[in-house]
This record gives sequence, structure tokens and C-alpha cells, in this order.
Amino acid sequence: MLRTLFSPRLVGLHLLTVGVLVAFILLGRWQLGVFQDSGRPRTSTDPAPAAVETLSRVGAQIQGTAVGRRVSAEGVYDAAKQLLVADRRPDVDAPGGNVSRDKGYWVLTPLRLSDGTLIPVVRGWTATADGAAAAVPQGKVSVTGRLRPQQSTDSVQGRAEGLPAGQVQTVSTGELVNLWQGEKLRNGFVVAQPPSGALAQVKVSPPIVGGEFTWRNLAYAANWWIFAGFAVFMWFHFVRDAVRSDRDEAEPSKAAPENVMEG
Repeated sequence: MLRTLFSPRLVGLHLLTVGVLVAFILLGRWQLGVFQDSGRPRTSTDPAPAAVETLSRVGAQIQGTAVGRRVSAEGVYDAAKQLLVADRRPDVDAPGGNVSRDKGYWVLTPLRLSDGTLIPVVRGWTATADGAAAAVPQGKVSVTGRLRPQQSTDSVQGRAEGLPAGQVQTVSTGELVNLWQGEKLRNGFVVAQPPSGALAQVKVSPPIVGGEFTWRNLAYAANWWIFAGFAVFMWFHFVRDAVRSDRDEAEPSKAAPENVMEG
């Protein structure tokens, strides 16, 4: 049997089978990697700023694809309605590359657009509530930044009740409608980039798109591994037939001397 297994014709078959197995397994792993990469969240291409009126509407939720998008707006800040969002971090790079962990305030000022509606704008971050750094620009301004959906108030309702006048705990459209009564308020808010005046930048990420799994690549990976299994089956089939064939040829030659002696 060993002589048959290591015969030149079967050694070539062994080497061919090993090469096929390695190739098919690697091809299957490659297709599996493509499948896994397809499902990973990725940062989308950051398009040019869109007019905030096209992505944020009165009484309508912001679409998921608009979250984090760069937007632009022109209008006049309503200084009388400015608020401070308490207990907030700046999330900007401090000197030396360290991220500041000090809590302070987001400065939230409504921007009145040409149609009379308001869009809340987080103009930046300040460490204190004295208002010195939060002076509101006068006259018509142009603002660029990233659009964010309104924040939930459920988990902070208890803390919000103890805040001083002029402060809120979150940027919630529902709460702002009650505070700015009689105004038409667009949903969500804009984080200004760059910040206004001497305020620090509030960090906000670009839109993140969740990848969609390409199930076709997973099927391709399975196919390559099935082919590898079939190659092993065919190798076993050929080797078994070769061993049987050599065994059958050897048996008559062993029986012939015995027959001669008996005669």
C-alpha cells in the first residue's frame, strides 16, 4: 500500500490536491473578509454644506442620513432667548493633544432664518456661566456646522428641575418649544463650526453610515470551501481506486506459484 501511495503518479496527485486545497481555502477566507468588512460602520463622504432648511423642518423628525451632515444657515441670532446647556464637556483638543475633561456649558442661541423660523445653534463651549465669552453677534450672520437630532430629556429630568433660570439640561426640541413660546422651531440643532467668538469648539463627528452585509460574498466563501471538500473527496476516490487496482494485480501473481507446486 505504501508503495502505491508514494508512486510517481500518486505523488503528483497529492501535490496537486494540496495546492488546490490551499488555493480554495485562501479564496474562501478572502471572500469571508470582504463579507465582514462590508458590515462595518464607515464614515461617509462628507458632502458640501446643505442649506439647513432642506434637512431640518418644523414638526418633522430629522432623517437618519442627515445626522452629522454639514449645513449652512443665514439669519439673525435672538440674544434674548439664549440658553446655557449645563454639565457639558467641550470635547476639543487641548494644548499638548489632551482632551479637556472640565465640565462647563454649551451656549445655545436660536438663529432666526429668513422665513421667521428658529434653528437652535450650539455656538460653542464656555467654562463659566458669567456670559462674558458668550456675547451674541449682532446683525445678520452666516453659520456653518453639523446638524444633530434633538436630545432625550427622560434620563435628566430630575437634575433639570434644579437648574437656574436660563439653563437647560439637554437640547430638546419639545422643551425649547415651551421655553420659546409662539415661535416656529425647526427640529434638531446645529453645532457651529467654527465656534462663535471666544467660545471653544464643541466636537461633533461626521455622519457614520452602517455598512450593509454583502451576503453574496459569504456564499462565495462557502462555495470555495465546498470545492475544497470536493477536492479531498476526489483525492480519496482516486487513491482508493489506485490501491485496489494494485492489490488486485498483486493477488494473481501470488496465487500462480502455489498452483504450479500443486500440479
